[in-house]
Amino acid sequence: MENIHRRTLLKTAPLGALAFTSACQSISKTTQTNQSTSSPNNLAKDEAFWAHIASQYDMKPDIINVENGNWGVMSRPVLNAYIAHTERVNRDNSFFSRREFYGELRPILENLATRLDVSTSELAITRGATEALFNIINGFNKLQAGDGVMIADLDYDSVRDAMRNIAKQNRCELIELTLPEPASFDAIITHYTQALENHPNTKLLLLTHISHRTGLAIPVREITQIAQARGVRVVVDAAHSWGQMDFTLSDLGADFVGLNLHKWIGAPIGVGLMYIREDRLAEVSPNICASDGEQDKIYGRVHTGTSNFAAILTVPDALAFHDMIGPKNKEARLKYLRSLWVDACKDNSRIQILTPEDNRLHAGITSFRLKDITSTTGNKALAEHLLKEHNVFCVHRNGIASGSCIRITPNVYNSPADMSLTAKAVIKTALNYSP
Repeated sequence: MENIHRRTLLKTAPLGALAFTSACQSISKTTQTNQSTSSPNNLAKDEAFWAHIASQYDMKPDIINVENGNWGVMSRPVLNAYIAHTERVNRDNSFFSRREFYGELRPILENLATRLDVSTSELAITRGATEALFNIINGFNKLQAGDGVMIADLDYDSVRDAMRNIAKQNRCELIELTLPEPASFDAIITHYTQALENHPNTKLLLLTHISHRTGLAIPVREITQIAQARGVRVVVDAAHSWGQMDFTLSDLGADFVGLNLHKWIGAPIGVGLMYIREDRLAEVSPNICASDGEQDKIYGRVHTGTSNFAAILTVPDALAFHDMIGPKNKEARLKYLRSLWVDACKDNSRIQILTPEDNRLHAGITSFRLKDITSTTGNKALAEHLLKEHNVFCVHRNGIASGSCIRITPNVYNSPADMSLTAKAVIKTALNYSP
């Protein structure tokens, strides 16, 4: 699949769009060689290969950065491409935006649609998953008074707020779930199934593919099928999942999806995607700024204004670098790095790992909690302690029904040594730290 995507990219990308260095080309050659002789799970432990990948990133040297969930660092080849695109846009000014940009946007959308196994008419570029989800939720026009709108405690704060507000505006019932902890694949499906049975008025369901709070990856496809059979529309927050896990939108089967390209795909900050299934387009009203000609188009559902053209032009470069690593290889590596610190910590009686061991229910992100520290203040102080005392940079997360936590998020430039030092810091802190 990676080679197919690379060929598609090379055929559709405009001249000069791939500003890659010789180092990036060597990654492609190394990857192809390793893929022919090694499975993703075996390649995940090939430290020579991953050291070569890590060498393509320029990182802050005085900390161990295991907080890669905010946004993704661009690799050096992608950064160089972004700089080149920025220089071009700045030089060509409005001649580019008025005469050239939309011709170059079309093959980018075609590339993305091919990868996600959807139609270009179902995709629109946004500034991120949040913008995509806001426009979908705010524009959803099938709610009536008394209908149900369902969210969960692990959903993203501002997306939860959008669902709350649309419920209030339409005089709907807001149904808030607390996901099971510890979770299991079947328990999550049962939890949503029971909630839908208990609330037959539900018309709109928010599912977060990978939670930014704990890293829990829920079985979206299975839940979506159950919900849709009951006439429920499903909107999926895939901000953290595409690029961290290997899947297509047809795999999920959802009605609406918001995705990021600047987290795990590695594009510049400010690029995301909005997906609306073609037969659901009329259920999302056009943006108030949409022209007459945009009323029946997906891009009539979002109006960003002047965009960061260079960031969008860099998407093919980011996708090509992602392909050179290999989506399945990347997913396996992130899961492997996660396992190194989790396996070292999970038997400690004070450390509570919040993300299950089931390989289907996590990727690289996993959160932990010290059993007697559940407050936001306490976990914020704990994250500060890990940085000051151990040079381990991570972040606290709140909003979970059972209490706040610390999130550990490795990326492909992290090493087993980073994860070992992270584990040692967490274990030492668990033994000696008191709030």
